[in-house]
Amino acid sequence: MKVVVVGLRGFPNIQGGIETHCEELYPRLAKMGCQIIVVRRKGYIQENPPLKNYKNVSFKDIISPKIIGVEAAFHTFLGIFYAYKVKADIVHIHAIGPAITIPFAKMLGLKVVMTHHGPDYNREKWGFFAKSILKLGEYFAAKLADGIIAISTVITDILKKKYSRTKNVHLIYNGVTMLPQSNSTTYISSLNLQPGKYILAVGRFVQEKRFDKLIEAYISLNNNDYKLVIAGDADFETNYSKTLKENAMKNSIILTGMIKGEKLQELYSNARLFVLPSSHEGLPITLLEAMSHNIDVLVSNIPANISVKLAPNHYFDINKPEDLKDKLISKLSTAEYHPQYNLKEYNWDNIAQKTLHIYQNIIHL
Repeated sequence: MKVVVVGLRGFPNIQGGIETHCEELYPRLAKMGCQIIVVRRKGYIQENPPLKNYKNVSFKDIISPKIIGVEAAFHTFLGIFYAYKVKADIVHIHAIGPAITIPFAKMLGLKVVMTHHGPDYNREKWGFFAKSILKLGEYFAAKLADGIIAISTVITDILKKKYSRTKNVHLIYNGVTMLPQSNSTTYISSLNLQPGKYILAVGRFVQEKRFDKLIEAYISLNNNDYKLVIAGDADFETNYSKTLKENAMKNSIILTGMIKGEKLQELYSNARLFVLPSSHEGLPITLLEAMSHNIDVLVSNIPANISVKLAPNHYFDINKPEDLKDKLISKLSTAEYHPQYNLKEYNWDNIAQKTLHIYQNIIHL
């Protein structure tokens, strides 16, 4: 079975929740016997020379313009045409922006599986035109995709209520890789950090992550016992990301840049508290990663985070500006503890098996 994957930037070592999702999923599907070809965007590839394959997954690198609002759709159109040329059995499209290409894929006779990672039109950075395109992509997915994978109950509810789509809609959560706790402190020491003495946030520097609000709340604590660390960066430099970095520098907040692997694992393993202040998420892999390290977490009470079913003391009210500060004070003033979270539903091997079953069913439609 030949599957061409489009809609993502690529992997390995490329920032983003969808990219992390695909980096975990597709090597497992390749191991199960699928021929996987991931179409990557050349502008994000850092290897020199570029990899041709990774863990039995093949790569096709295609140029794309690094223009906000245009890049994903343009690149996916090229990826769809490539899937047609190589006679793919299935093209798997990730996210509703790239899903704008589904009518083109169907016109070419391709069978389409689409993973809905969240209602991206709710993101603060998009204007009216971009939001309209994203909503159209979701509409095309709901009406034309042969199969849809939704990563949360929030998304299955959207598909059912807005489009009356329930047939071949499959709820498969994002996953998390259960890595052992890091016993090293080499990397955090290089950042002048001590175990248990810092607050950690992870993600891209975009408005909906609300790292600016986290910085404001942290500054207002006036607590020198704990440092704030934000691991991530911007895909595109914007006024928001520039202001965020300037504010962080002025207030001695540590920005690591985009990191993965052992360095990120070490940051998770030694953090006192993980904070996710987002106004929009699909099902945040960073939260699942933090939970896998048994860190105390504090997250916004948006539907995607609530769907993880944490205890009430792990949430703050996103509509009450002071609540984030109050909950931070509460968390940091109590004895450090390491909750044991139930992550059985987020097993990548099970996710891969479920995805393979969907492919097999779609091929025989």
